[in-house]
Amino acid sequence: MKVILVNGSPKEKGCTYTALREVEKSLNENGIQTEIFWIGNKPVAGCIGCGSCLKTGKCYVDDKVNEFLEKVPTTDGFIFGSPVHFAAISGMLSSFMDRCFYGRKKLFSNKLGAGVVSCRRAGATSALDEINKYFTISNMPIVSSQYWNMVYGTTPEEVKKDEEGMQTMRILGKNMSWLLKCIKMSHGDAS
Repeated sequence: MKVILVNGSPKEKGCTYTALREVEKSLNENGIQTEIFWIGNKPVAGCIGCGSCLKTGKCYVDDKVNEFLEKVPTTDGFIFGSPVHFAAISGMLSSFMDRCFYGRKKLFSNKLGAGVVSCRRAGATSALDEINKYFTISNMPIVSSQYWNMVYGTTPEEVKKDEEGMQTMRILGKNMSWLLKCIKMSHGDAS
């Protein structure tokens, strides 16, 4: 079983990464294979709805979106993380997710999804809701935790001091692991 954690922050090892790493540790402790996939800090073009990808299987803009989409068929769950920008996810993650999910309901259907957001103070719930909408329109069960999947801080060190936020990340990893194992068992593979 494999989960990809998508880092939608332009900072490779910032606050969003710190939250995702905490989830990743919990997933690994529960026997789940993981990969953190950083979108990068180069501009990500938005979807223009041309439908080219539906015909060829690839977006005509050859970037991180195509690299990510190659991994989706062999992945069981996804966690998309973002810093909060003006009570929303980063523009890069929004463009990335638009292009990944456009016309691909079958590709993501029945795979687990979760969002994680990192903010200084406010806007986290609306950003988290924005991520979750991609899952609900794609027939993806959403994994929750003990609280909304958010951490607070302006630096990775501050995020690590957010005890409730870090605990929420660990429980998110535990819950996703548990659900993945339940799904696997329901398909007759109890190993």
